[in-house]
Amino acid sequence: MTDVSTPDAGTPAVSVKGLSIYNHIGEVPAVTDVSFTVHPGEALGIVGESGSGKTITCRALLGILPDLFEVTAGSIELLGRDTEPLTQREWTALRGSVISAVFQDPASFLDPSIPVGHQVAEVLRVKKGLGRRLARERALDLLDAMRIRDPEYVYLQYPFELSGGMLQRILIAAAVASEPRILIADEATTALDVTVQAEILDLLTDLKDRLGLALIVVSHDLAVVSQLCSNVLVLRAGEVVEQGTKGQILFAPQHDYTRMLVDEHHRFGLERFQRRAVVRG
Repeated sequence: MTDVSTPDAGTPAVSVKGLSIYNHIGEVPAVTDVSFTVHPGEALGIVGESGSGKTITCRALLGILPDLFEVTAGSIELLGRDTEPLTQREWTALRGSVISAVFQDPASFLDPSIPVGHQVAEVLRVKKGLGRRLARERALDLLDAMRIRDPEYVYLQYPFELSGGMLQRILIAAAVASEPRILIADEATTALDVTVQAEILDLLTDLKDRLGLALIVVSHDLAVVSQLCSNVLVLRAGEVVEQGTKGQILFAPQHDYTRMLVDEHHRFGLERFQRRAVVRG
């Protein structure tokens, strides 16, 4: 078995081949024959409407499929390691240290009764085995890296005392605290206003470039994906209808569904992100 901490050079951070997931609740396929790879330092956008299979695919990557959802075909490899035979204990060890995630509603993932800095520090104590003082110092460093002003003050704040954008920064800090190699951002900016959304997107880009993260961005919003990602996967009803580079998907979509998504997002300012995509390549 490959050691995930020392993958061979050129090994993808994430390799998904022919993934199919069945929904036993509705007795329907949730995802059918999905394949993609993401290398360290790359960002893949997964787009599609609600119910297209974006989130369930990422839950499979995290080993947290809901009850009565089952992987029925295909494989998932994280840093060269096949996840199919993993035990729950092994999955728990991988989450946070190898693969982590940031979701749409940070308040749902933070304990309202504990100061946010203590929650980041606790991740470091559990996952990295740090003592209380060192965990606090490292957590403050992380809050500073999240571009949070006065991290010592914010460290002692409770979730209800902070804005949505600030909570999202806290959740990102907790997600990267254990230095994972793969980060999933699942609709991470959907509930934020445009200005705060732009700040979080810039922060995620900086983390990807600086830490060499493999980033998977799940969104219904092509404008968000166009800013963060070099490659795009388009899902519809659990199936891949198109995938390619950002330029191919934004400027020369081949599938009618992708064309519909692009046309729809012209109304929400996608043009300015397309112009940025040309500048960035």
